Amino acid sequence: MKYDVVVIGGGPAGLAAAYEAYRNGVNKVLVIERDKELGGILNQCIHNGFGIHHFGEELTGPEYSQRFIDDIDKTNIEVIVDTMVLQIDEQNKVHAINNENGYMIIEAKAVILAMGCRERTRGAINIPGSRPAGVFTAGTAQRFINMEGYMPGKEVVILGSGDIGLIMARRMTLEGADVKCVVELMPYSNGLTRNIVQCLDDYGIPLKLSHTVVNIHGKDRVEGVTIAKVDKNLKPIKGTEEFIKCDTLLLSVGLIPENELTRACGIKIDRRTNGPVVGELRQTSKEGVFACGNVVHVHDLVDYVTEEGYLSGKGAALFVKDEMNTDITHKTKNGYGIGYVVPQNININNIENEVRFYMRVKNVYKNHVIKAKVGDEVIAKKREVKFTPGEMIGFSIKKEQFEKLVGNEIEFFVEGV
Repeated sequence: MKYDVVVIGGGPAGLAAAYEAYRNGVNKVLVIERDKELGGILNQCIHNGFGIHHFGEELTGPEYSQRFIDDIDKTNIEVIVDTMVLQIDEQNKVHAINNENGYMIIEAKAVILAMGCRERTRGAINIPGSRPAGVFTAGTAQRFINMEGYMPGKEVVILGSGDIGLIMARRMTLEGADVKCVVELMPYSNGLTRNIVQCLDDYGIPLKLSHTVVNIHGKDRVEGVTIAKVDKNLKPIKGTEEFIKCDTLLLSVGLIPENELTRACGIKIDRRTNGPVVGELRQTSKEGVFACGNVVHVHDLVDYVTEEGYLSGKGAALFVKDEMNTDITHKTKNGYGIGYVVPQNININNIENEVRFYMRVKNVYKNHVIKAKVGDEVIAKKREVKFTPGEMIGFSIKKEQFEKLVGNEIEFFVEGV
């Protein structure tokens, strides 16, 4: 099996990447998906709010992904589902397996990684207590309700105010559950403001900031949880414990990019994003391998995932046609208040008009500005009333600005006004 571009992952990032590679002149494109159908996590996201930026309208998750599936169906892009990729070897050959074809070795001129991310579990955050039934990640509960038709519980506490947790607070309420509260370790929510308003405030669900779950009670089934306030070091404060009766605990405590394949083939990883270090067209440190979507960093909106998919598809097409510059002309630096910046590397020769950087801040900043500087010269800035870690920030710099720069390190930092 020989292809020009092989895309691993048939979610929103992979579908956009495959289509963009095809649109840029690559005919032999293969998408490999481990689930039984295309669409990725969007298949279980039946709420609306997707596509506001990309399509200018609000769609549900399945509606959003279907538009890209329809695009793929109009091309000769090949798709194999229910297939697990096991390895990418030194020659970028993709080793995969499924029930129908058995073990396959697929030759590819370029590979695009679009495996998405997964949720952190109870084991990852070490909550003490017994191990009864009734503890789920928020995404698992979402799949049970929206795709399998099961109700995970009736009295619910949610730990973590990420977007999935917020959305599931509303979803379980609509299905008749009593959501007692959402407990958040940090002094701010990690979800979008619109989700706090639409999923908690509109339904009268309390959000307890600077709290965490310190114990889970119950033998066969969850009977309740104990929560407590935390101090500035995020440690529980003795004497603040509160028992809440419930039969279900949902965990929305962070997402981890799925980079086992990435690490196994030696690609450089950014410890801040837990994703590969990438360039302006999402090229990784391994020649011919690109990455996009939540494998690179966890996005807050699928519209941005699609943008990144397009970039990687275009990059892979240029690489296949031997039209891509592989050197690095500029690097980014995380200055004061900046958690991470993507992309980390730039080659200005691959830029058409501008580079759009994505970043998250480390804390909540009101009436601040984010600046980009090279040496002592500020080359661009962005002002908002409020920056929060839960909302990804887009920051564009024109190509002509790069061409004027003296120096090759671009530092982004937060500054008060």
